[in-house]
Amino acid sequence: MILDNRGLEPPQPMMRTLTTLEKLNKGETLTIINDRRPMFLYEHLDDLGCTYTTTPNPDGSFQIDITK
Repeated sequence: MILDNRGLEPPQPMMRTLTTLEKLNKGETLTIINDRRPMFLYEHLDDLGCTYTTTPNPDGSFQIDITK
């Protein structure tokens, strides 16, 4: 599942991401695309036991692959 958060102002990208993660089953992956690196999201993901990788895109956005 891909969630494009570009163009949204904080905290909307984080809230959308966390709400979508709640709907996923353990082991499923969510890919998000953000305008900026989601520094505050990482702590929440750690608390939830999720794993994630962050990849910068050529356009300056970031792709974060999150596995629940």
